Amino acid sequence: MSKSLARAFVAAASLAAFYLVFDGKARADDWGCQVILCLSNPGGPAQYAECRPPIQKLWRELAKGHSFPTCSGVGFRASRPSYEPYYCNDGYRLTTRYGDRGLEASCISTTPQTVSSDECYSGNDRITTATWRRSESRSGCQRYVTTRPNVRSQPHYIDVTIDGVGKQRVWY
Repeated sequence: MSKSLARAFVAAASLAAFYLVFDGKARADDWGCQVILCLSNPGGPAQYAECRPPIQKLWRELAKGHSFPTCSGVGFRASRPSYEPYYCNDGYRLTTRYGDRGLEASCISTTPQTVSSDECYSGNDRITTATWRRSESRSGCQRYVTTRPNVRSQPHYIDVTIDGVGKQRVWY
């Protein structure tokens, strides 16, 4: 019973995306419309075999610096391609600063983290940002921790907005 329900949902989701393309008299054989149809699939742009060739072509074209394809007749907008090579884990925010090697990226914790109590003692002529903090009935040495950012395997992206469906960031 649940398999039938899941299949019905997938079919309905696929038809809803298909309706978006054909409602505005767009042609499904147009590459731009195929891309929009595939990107609007809740299961992912390459879930169905029919979507893989147009999506692979999209990645190749965008990687070469070409613009995002258009599809006439559909409420659709795409941002210009952007580049964001780094990201941080949950609980950290990405920051950049100019250092010895130019612009450098790092991740800084959004809340103070518990560190070694040695970092709170300033008797070693070192400037420290760690401080003793009391939480509940315990005290500990805490500071904002800095880590290296993660490097994205697909650092380029565009933001795609399809009326009635929503906005999606597509990485390539």
